Amino acid sequence: MSFEAWTIFALFWVVFVTTPGPNAVNCISNGMSLPFPKAMLGVLAILTQASTFLILSALGVTALIAASPTGFFVAKLIGAGFLIWLGIRGWINAAKPAPAYERPARHVYLHALAVATINPKSVAGYLAAFSQFVQPDVPIWQQMTVILPTALVITTLSYTGFTLLGALMGKAALGAVFNTWVRRVMATCFIIYGVLLGTSAAPAARG
Repeated sequence: MSFEAWTIFALFWVVFVTTPGPNAVNCISNGMSLPFPKAMLGVLAILTQASTFLILSALGVTALIAASPTGFFVAKLIGAGFLIWLGIRGWINAAKPAPAYERPARHVYLHALAVATINPKSVAGYLAAFSQFVQPDVPIWQQMTVILPTALVITTLSYTGFTLLGALMGKAALGAVFNTWVRRVMATCFIIYGVLLGTSAAPAARG
């Protein structure tokens, strides 16, 4: 991959992972409600999903998914329903005090992995990365030695930033009213993302 192609890909990836979405909202929520080291398990889950999707993209699997309207429709409905359910549950629980028990680390990781994975719109991002920036005349796995670390470093910085933002917001949310409304705003974001996801069109694969 040439330096010019790498620069364009890196800029695309910065926009891709810093545009607020379900992952960002989940990281902010984790930062607000969990000790920072445990909240970072959510970032680890996103990196797991990103690594998997990047490898699948290199193998052409995401293009196959994007080319299957039925598969995309089913995945879209599952993802949309999950996000809307998270939003409704978050809104209902916003005024309740935080539970006395701590969320197990495994639950934090798996929850973040589910949020990252079930969003079929992420397929469009990974497909775009590989259809627009991969050079057809260069072996794909040779390019992956540049693409993978670049994407993961940018992803780590972005979602660590969202988690840190949540931690700072959590410290500022000393009043119960403020805390409740912040949690309701994030719950509403999940509902909006779910509705937008449910009405989205399938990503188009480039031939």
